[in-house]
Amino acid sequence: MRTDGAREATRRYVAYVALGSNLGDRAAQLDRARSAMSLLPMTELIATSAIEETSPLGTMAQCPYLNQMAALRTRMHPFALLASLQRIERALGRSRSTRWAARTIDLDIVRAGGMRIDSPTLVLPHPAIGTRSFWQREIGELDRLMAA
Repeated sequence: MRTDGAREATRRYVAYVALGSNLGDRAAQLDRARSAMSLLPMTELIATSAIEETSPLGTMAQCPYLNQMAALRTRMHPFALLASLQRIERALGRSRSTRWAARTIDLDIVRAGGMRIDSPTLVLPHPAIGTRSFWQREIGELDRLMAA
């Protein structure tokens, strides 16, 4: 397991978290997820990208997604952050029964400072970071906001 810098998570770092929803009131789901993330311990929601609608990934017929990227300043270890995000997903009705299935909410850690982690439960940066154009747009927007 590669964990460059992961043990140093007691230092503050900025994590980019991708939010996505394509079931129910999608905008309200994103709002609930942002609110829940802002209440995480040792964590501050510091910026969000614009919300955009995208086509679903995979081959299953389903409704379009609303997507957004959030920047969190946190001291939570990335594995603890992942566990917290998964608790938020469950609280908002997420069921992990089928890969690429429609979902009320999806929360993915896309990057966590400069940390590199390769484990069965968490890979950072996220393996799809270079293949999802909407993530690239959202990351670019957050990078500009963070630099201002």
